Amino acid sequence: MVRVKPFAALRPPKDIVTQVAAPPYDVMNSEEARAMAGEKSLLHITRPEIDFTPMIGEHDKAAYDKAVENFRLWQQRGWLVRDPKPCYYVYAQTMQGRTQYGLVLCAHADDYLNGKIKKHELTRKEKEDDRMVHVRIQRANIEPVFFSYKDNADLWEIISRVASGSSEYRYTDANGFDHEFWVMSSQDDIDAVTRIFETEVDAFYVADGHHRTAAAARVGQELGKQNPHHTGEEEYNYFMAVCFPESQLKIIDYNRVVKDLGNLGEEQFLKALEEDFTVECKGEEVYHPCRLHNFSMYLGGKWYSLDAKEGRYCDSDPIGVLDVSVLSSLVLDKLLGIKDLRTDKRIDFVGGIRGLEALKDRVDSGEMKVAFALYPVSMKQLTDIADSGNIMPPKTTWFEPKLQSGLAIHTF
Repeated sequence: MVRVKPFAALRPPKDIVTQVAAPPYDVMNSEEARAMAGEKSLLHITRPEIDFTPMIGEHDKAAYDKAVENFRLWQQRGWLVRDPKPCYYVYAQTMQGRTQYGLVLCAHADDYLNGKIKKHELTRKEKEDDRMVHVRIQRANIEPVFFSYKDNADLWEIISRVASGSSEYRYTDANGFDHEFWVMSSQDDIDAVTRIFETEVDAFYVADGHHRTAAAARVGQELGKQNPHHTGEEEYNYFMAVCFPESQLKIIDYNRVVKDLGNLGEEQFLKALEEDFTVECKGEEVYHPCRLHNFSMYLGGKWYSLDAKEGRYCDSDPIGVLDVSVLSSLVLDKLLGIKDLRTDKRIDFVGGIRGLEALKDRVDSGEMKVAFALYPVSMKQLTDIADSGNIMPPKTTWFEPKLQSGLAIHTF
């Protein structure tokens, strides 16, 4: 079972929450962050390079120092205020009429190191190291990670009851997504939540934030080794997460665009696809994949349906059955020679939140030659892969809406 604890969060006062709260650090570049950031925005802490003219690199030591200075100033100015006691928090997000309710809590670093916090993506050491610097210098988890867990009726009873009361924050962000936040301050509820996780919930699944999770766990391990009186219960052993029941989450498609067809012409490429797919031209109207192993392709001003033929994939293989694997094997590698999705500069990735029109636009502009849209991965596929110890191919899952940063901060 997993170890969790409440924490006394640093949070913005109600009247300035929309001025402080910000999107995650990694969904924008520095110029976009500068344009978005108002005076009180958390982006001055998560993207501190924006405070320099001319702008410096985000990994520059002066940027890290500025982040520490700004975090201190935000507390001195009363833009971040600590709650009087350790609490859990309920955080609801609504997109297109669908609401998901997360518990904001602290998870234990040991659960990541021993596999109870399960991942489905590989991490890169340089990105982990960068996130470690931020956690270490701030002695804080400024931004939460995004976990899921198997549905639990006892937890849902508490969450739904808390969410039926008056919320601390409620606002709509620039994308039109609604955010609502409650403080769970009843000690009976707090004790019950802790007990349920420790006796009934056997794992967390990393949905989004693999590098931040790994970095937080490594910082906890590092500080433990430096403390001769380490017990495992010190605050540095814990890091902040927002945890959602898996049935409430929806994974959005994560699509691909490619710069060229290698040495093939359009007609040659279409003919080559017919070996492994049933290819049907759908004309100029956008075509969306309608089921597993059905793909949408945009090429030469037209949309196509690609149905993978029987025997071209293995339904008993948790990785091979994924449409990202089918497309990579039968098209990107076999026909286009793209073997490493992490490093090949001929391919790029587009989150489904942008819509398939974004794929069309990139091809029509001449920047890309062909686009592929995929049927979304299911939460069951994600948890099955994580449970089996396997790793998904790169750029498989896209979760939306993103967690807002600044609604709660954990310090140690």
